[in-house]
Amino acid sequence: MAFDFILMLTANDRTIPDARARLEEALEGGVRHIGFKDVGLPFAELRGLADQIRAAGGRSYLEVVSLDAESELASAQAAIDLDVDCLLGGTRAEAVTRLTRWHPLRYYPFPGHIVGHPSVLQGPAEAIVASARQLADLEHVHGLDLLAYRFTGDVPALMAQVCAAVHKPVIMAGSIDSAARVGEVAAAGATAFTVGTAALAGAFPADGPGFAAQVRSILSITAAARRTATAPRRIALAAHDTRKAQLRAWVTRHVRALTGHRLVCTGGTGRMLKDAAPALTVQRLQRGAYGGDQQLGALIATGELDAVIFFADPTLPHGGDADLQALTRLAMLHDTPMALNPASADTIAASMLGLG
Repeated sequence: MAFDFILMLTANDRTIPDARARLEEALEGGVRHIGFKDVGLPFAELRGLADQIRAAGGRSYLEVVSLDAESELASAQAAIDLDVDCLLGGTRAEAVTRLTRWHPLRYYPFPGHIVGHPSVLQGPAEAIVASARQLADLEHVHGLDLLAYRFTGDVPALMAQVCAAVHKPVIMAGSIDSAARVGEVAAAGATAFTVGTAALAGAFPADGPGFAAQVRSILSITAAARRTATAPRRIALAAHDTRKAQLRAWVTRHVRALTGHRLVCTGGTGRMLKDAAPALTVQRLQRGAYGGDQQLGALIATGELDAVIFFADPTLPHGGDADLQALTRLAMLHDTPMALNPASADTIAASMLGLG
């Protein structure tokens, strides 16, 4: 995630009765990350909602609000049965991961002590941060879902502390109802945030009436906040052999903007870039011919890359052409930005890294 807005078709921690109809309006507004709660509609209707999101090319989220153990595990099983992309919330990570570890969904539990319905985050900030660290250390936890604005203390400070304490993505949730709060979330280092009730209530300034206009407004606010977001971006870098020098030149030109972000490279490219810019954080995969391109594809499929930059040479036949075609297909399927030349790479960098 490169700082995304997740629309929740929920009000007061329940999926709204007309979620299917509202989804059509939301898609008209342009949103691509869409979620709902595990309560409020029968399972059959939730399945229809999940299928509709998938058919539209969106990414689906189910957030757990159940408080007892039996209901939480039932909700986790429902997320598996619904085949959603991400499971948010819940407090019993060790029990839930015994179910989810065998399935492709990404799991983001709540850190801290959660009580009540609608849910409230309780406890001193130190205890919440400690809980976040413990959860992030679990192998099959992919990130956290922090009920930030359901906390009665210093919310911006809490968000920043949690994001700084863990090495996995943090989604902010709970009563995000203004551009100012979206800005605070971005500045804290979150990778995404959820909005539900506020969008349905028309809380954001929009260019017209209706739910679609609310969605467009929040997307515009998100785009502005993304330029100031502090969460490290995860960017794949690769190149055909005849374009490696071009990629090296592009990286060295943008080394200041890339510093602090996480660059994922196929083997030979990674070694070249690390030699050219030692200050950069570079994760090397296998060489392309030995499976590195397939490893990049897996990261696209699991939502672990914010962008793919692959400098391709169309003038020569390449043994890896099929691999590039596969990467391009996956990037399209999973709505991941992809650049194949320096001009398009500059556009991605300008959007994600705030370049002029």
